[in-house]
Amino acid sequence: MNKLTKALSAGLIGLAISASAASAQVVTVATGAQGSLAYNSGQAVAKVANDAGIIARTQPLVGYLPLINSGEVDFGFSNGVEAEYAYSGTGNYDRANGNMRLVGTMFPLTTGLMAPCDLNLKSVDDLKNRASELRIASEYTSSTIIPYYIMGGLANAGLKYEDFQMVPVANFVAGINALGDGLVDIALVSLNAGAGQQASVKLQDRGGLCYISLDNSVIGTSLFKGFLPAGDIVSMKQNEKINGLQNYDVNLMQIPWVLMTNADVSDDLVYKLTKAIAEGRDALKATFGAFARAQPEKMAPKNLMPYHPGAIKYFEEAGIPVGK
Repeated sequence: MNKLTKALSAGLIGLAISASAASAQVVTVATGAQGSLAYNSGQAVAKVANDAGIIARTQPLVGYLPLINSGEVDFGFSNGVEAEYAYSGTGNYDRANGNMRLVGTMFPLTTGLMAPCDLNLKSVDDLKNRASELRIASEYTSSTIIPYYIMGGLANAGLKYEDFQMVPVANFVAGINALGDGLVDIALVSLNAGAGQQASVKLQDRGGLCYISLDNSVIGTSLFKGFLPAGDIVSMKQNEKINGLQNYDVNLMQIPWVLMTNADVSDDLVYKLTKAIAEGRDALKATFGAFARAQPEKMAPKNLMPYHPGAIKYFEEAGIPVGK
């Protein structure tokens, strides 16, 4: 091969590589601020996506669900309750985002109402008798989904916010901090949340913090699901090593943490990503420990937001029930 031929061959190979790179689709995974649940989830999912040959890039954003609906970003995370609200334009959304589709549940989130243990609010029945004298964290001006969680917990006992003394807070952590500082008597706290553990330490002289057990009867569950249809009530055994469970068994609320996409994203892409997530639990867990709670066989629970056809294709192949 002469020099000219070699030069032409090298040039053609270079052009082919450039064209291939240019045509490769880069998909965006919207996440929250660094350190947030969405951020950590996004880093883990992007890694398994890239390992599966999908070029995925994370993009920290705030309030990105409408951007998924419009197709400005390809994927993003939310809890299953907010996914339903966003899709239908209810709850904390005043406009329907009907072009969004579910990919699947990443893992469950467990949370509940907490109070200082010395108040002896062991169950929601105890709240009924003392509601008017209790201060509850409210508004959550920068975390607008949180009041709906609390309203679901209160509705479980036939209560509403107005039955309590409402104390406005800015966000989820601010509500927990207010609880630890004695500014409120009740706030929402996720199981094993660092802020909740810190608040409990502040209240050691009051026995720490205890969860308020929900009513898991048929009627109680129905009232709860009236506010949080994508949520469930789960029973947790007493465990002296877990904040809030140290004294007795409790029933808490559990919400799926979901990945969403746009209806116009290709079936093949969503299928490949769903498969990578469902079969990559160990790799996901290595990047973000919360994926240890992932249950691939329960990736597609019932939700008002439809599942993407590409995800459904994988679920059917894997024998994973959809919408049960």
